[in-house]
Amino acid sequence: MRSAITRLTDRGGQLVRFFRPSEGQDNGWTLRLDGWLLFSCLCLVLLGWLMVSSASVAQAEVWTGSAHYFAVRQGFFILLAIAVALLVSRFPLSWIRFQGHWFLMLAFLLLLAVLLVGREVNGSTRWLSLGPLNLQTSEMAKICLLIYLAGYLVRHLQSVRETFGGFFKPLFLVVLYGGLLIAQPDYGALVVVMAAVMGMVFLAGVRFSHFLLVLVLAVGALALIAISEPYRMQRLVSFTDPWARQFDSGYQLTQALIAYGRGEWTGLGLGNSVQKLFYLPEAHTDFIFSILAEELGLLGALVTLGLFALMIVRVFLIGRRSERVQHFYAAYLCYGLGVIFAVQVLINLGVNTGLLPTKGLTLPLMSYGGSSLLANGIILGLIFRADQETRILEAVKARANGKEAN
Repeated sequence: MRSAITRLTDRGGQLVRFFRPSEGQDNGWTLRLDGWLLFSCLCLVLLGWLMVSSASVAQAEVWTGSAHYFAVRQGFFILLAIAVALLVSRFPLSWIRFQGHWFLMLAFLLLLAVLLVGREVNGSTRWLSLGPLNLQTSEMAKICLLIYLAGYLVRHLQSVRETFGGFFKPLFLVVLYGGLLIAQPDYGALVVVMAAVMGMVFLAGVRFSHFLLVLVLAVGALALIAISEPYRMQRLVSFTDPWARQFDSGYQLTQALIAYGRGEWTGLGLGNSVQKLFYLPEAHTDFIFSILAEELGLLGALVTLGLFALMIVRVFLIGRRSERVQHFYAAYLCYGLGVIFAVQVLINLGVNTGLLPTKGLTLPLMSYGGSSLLANGIILGLIFRADQETRILEAVKARANGKEAN
């Protein structure tokens, strides 16, 4: 039985073939996943579930009467995220790419919908109530935006590299997107999206002078937004010396730093955290890394950092391999998604350690929350699909080179 051949063409007319073996045949085309990426992701998810189970016990028992309430829900969200990752990995990137304009429309509809009918929590309107799941729309919208922008870079790569107009057009969409995020407000999501888009266009080969100009403007705009609201300015001031306001605006950070001090080298032991007993707010969400450092110590924290570094490096390596075989859509998509992971980890850890002002960003794959895990599942599904297609193209190229040599 013949192998099925799916042809993908871009606007420039470049032809790329993907081979998939018929059922029951191997023929050297067996699909494999990046083992190190899969290993790091599974370790982080399982470690996150353990830490959520530990960090949420006291709050769950007081709020719901069941000490395992958040642990059970987190387990359900993990299974849902795994199912979503497997489902997304079944869709060819060619199909996803050519639906990019619909994904872009979905991104803006989600951000508009949350402003109209969203749920307000702590002064921010970021969630849509969908039964047992409160969907944070910015988590889904940023993925949709990157799906479209990766396709734009492929279609207009020469223009993006050579002209300021081609470079600026996709950034105009980010400005509109950012305006909707500020209206929620969700300053952290805006920083993550802007970093991902700037990373994508930089790795696509944009002129450095164009990139530097827009980068300066973007940093200036973010700084202006940061000081435009009194509560943001208070966060900026308090994080520089949290102990001066340890019972006011610096309370959360000082409690997080106390957790680090308690943990020392090897930690107090899993489940033995003191700070999770209503001292450290958001212990099972934004500040889960502080509880991890308290219970598992500096050594446990360093192992966790190593797992994150391994995961992010593998994502960028997949993107680099995709670019080498001229699967540019997969490459730019991986670059953007990799930046999302990297920036979220850096910001969350920076907040936990007092290097950055307090900002409500979850730790990928570890913090409690259905929206975060669902978004991470979609991201990993796209990355694993890019890895599969890149492996096939590498095999095609190797066989073609072998035939030419013969």
